[in-house]
Amino acid sequence: MLLLGVGDSVTAGFGSSRPDRSYFALLGHNSPDDWPDVRGICLSAVLPNLRTENLAVSGSTSIEHEAHLADRLPSQSDATLGLVVMTSGGNDLIHSYGRMPPREGAMYGATLEQARPWIANFEERLGRMLDLVDERFPGGCHVFLADVYDPTDGIGDAQNAGLPPWPDGLAIHRAYNDVIRRCTEARDNVHLVPMHREFLGHGIHCTQFWREHYRRDDPHYWYADNLEDPNDRGYDAIRRLFLIEIAKLAEKLRAGDDSSQTVKQEAD
Repeated sequence: MLLLGVGDSVTAGFGSSRPDRSYFALLGHNSPDDWPDVRGICLSAVLPNLRTENLAVSGSTSIEHEAHLADRLPSQSDATLGLVVMTSGGNDLIHSYGRMPPREGAMYGATLEQARPWIANFEERLGRMLDLVDERFPGGCHVFLADVYDPTDGIGDAQNAGLPPWPDGLAIHRAYNDVIRRCTEARDNVHLVPMHREFLGHGIHCTQFWREHYRRDDPHYWYADNLEDPNDRGYDAIRRLFLIEIAKLAEKLRAGDDSSQTVKQEAD
């Protein structure tokens, strides 16, 4: 089993207080001072032959992710099953923070009409990335692909975090997440990790009790100071989300819903 990280700074772990508190690290092994309720709950505890490799690069866009996979992911042996965790697209949206005219891969400030061809290109590019992952795992793989969170808690007022106003920001963000969801729905071995939904109420309006997404049971901020990456609380939440989706897959495989006998044996 190879746990492979692909994507941007969220998977690279930027913003965590220590390398062992990134979500990717926590998926494989608990940190020494991990939260009490998840101690002993990690992939290495149930997959003794687990290897890990993280190809994610902080600051990278989906354009670069395709190149990273092509250049840095070698073909695996037929005996290797891949568990691929992936975050891609967030930097396409937020870069370059409105400091320069919007363009593909750095579209902050774009209108929806201006962004439509870039959104279409993202869908094609994401499909090619997933095809490439399949090719490099001839023994089979499952991809866990997160959608993109929203630090404005669904309001779209990034100016309240010090960024320029972006009237069409939420619409473009929604279109990117629609692409991610379509890609997961179209492929049996690609599984959506609902990061967007889980992070609502933990952004810049997390303490405002009158907001739609206020989390009364946990009204805390899950982002780092740079707004685009998680803090330790956020990474803990992402780790849990990925584990939940991996556990759902394992349950399906045990129930015999997958045609690959090799994958079934690994799940057992």
